[in-house]
Amino acid sequence: MSHDALYNQAAKFRYMFGGKARAPLVMRGMIGAGFSAAAQHSQSPYNIFATTPGLKVVVPSTPYDVKGLLIQSIRDDDPVVFCEHKMLYDLKGEVPDEIYTIPLGVANYTREGEDVTIIALSAMVHKANQVADKLAREGISVEVVDPRTISPLDEEGILESVASTGRVVIVDESAARFGFAHDVAALIASQTFHFLKAPVLLVTPPHTPVPFSPALEKLWIPGVERIEAAVRQVLED
Repeated sequence: MSHDALYNQAAKFRYMFGGKARAPLVMRGMIGAGFSAAAQHSQSPYNIFATTPGLKVVVPSTPYDVKGLLIQSIRDDDPVVFCEHKMLYDLKGEVPDEIYTIPLGVANYTREGEDVTIIALSAMVHKANQVADKLAREGISVEVVDPRTISPLDEEGILESVASTGRVVIVDESAARFGFAHDVAALIASQTFHFLKAPVLLVTPPHTPVPFSPALEKLWIPGVERIEAAVRQVLED
């Protein structure tokens, strides 16, 4: 019932009625694994929402971004799905008291680099930053791109970084098949193939439900070690 109202009705109002009807609503929801909450309560299904034209999908990674993007989402005339990773609820960061907004569809460069680009969302951004900081001490310059929203997606910002570094690792906690990582990889292959110095590598979970076992769940979630290994691999190719 709720899916029909969101996917089949609200997402299509403005298009079907020639811009005369609006559906200014925000649906907040928790995503993400890490609490051993079992398969039903540990998913990151933002890729499903992003397949629906008319729905906007926000996946923030910091307290600052949450406030700015949420206010912008509330002011938007289209329905917005606002995905909040439960492992980030205790994250602390500087947030101004005054009202501010962050435009939807504008990526954030959390680290700047020249050797390789890591594209990551939500909690994965912080793991990508850890890898970038560690490799920086070895003289490896890693750029981390946080799209912040996947619909709309800042294609220009992503492609600009890829064209600059020529090497890409995409880190994603959502479904391993038909997900965000594969969509961005296809975008890169079609638009910036001639800039690539190595194959695009994806770091995603296996295509299985999220395990309840803490030990298995830890292996299922893309970790810092896997991200670092992928970065080193693209640098060797």
